Amino acid sequence: MVETLLHAGQGHVNLLWILVPSYLTFMLGIGVGVYSDRLRELVTGREAEAAE
Repeated sequence: MVETLLHAGQGHVNLLWILVPSYLTFMLGIGVGVYSDRLRELVTGREAEAAE
């Protein structure tokens, strides 16, 4: 049980190949969320209505 709790993946040989794409995908999601109004305007060609 203790071994299961202590194992957090540091023993993986290819841990870098797991972490880097995960981090990049997370940052891409944040960027899309931040600029979603601008992206919607770019795709649809109309201005987004301001939320009141």
